Amino acid sequence: MAKKIGNHATGRKKKQTFSFTAPTAMSVQLVGGFTHWQERPIQMHKGANGVWTTTVELEPGTHHYRFLVDGQWRDDPECALHVPNPFGSQDSVRQVA
Repeated sequence: MAKKIGNHATGRKKKQTFSFTAPTAMSVQLVGGFTHWQERPIQMHKGANGVWTTTVELEPGTHHYRFLVDGQWRDDPECALHVPNPFGSQDSVRQVA
């Protein structure tokens, strides 16, 4: 049985794939609470179709994230759930069961 600690339950990590369409971008990074935001950004990989992807393992729970596209903060247009952040913009939210 998973034990709840703060916003995250401890337990088995699950693979989660993130994608962002940016055919002309030179760099796309995934950042969030699970990367300590800009401390440990995850470099995404560009596919031939201009879609950047990465797969990460996340603990069950609620995870806030955003993308950095060529150094500019971007929302995830594929994500239905967003919450305000302290910087006047919004974070995307991924729920991991």
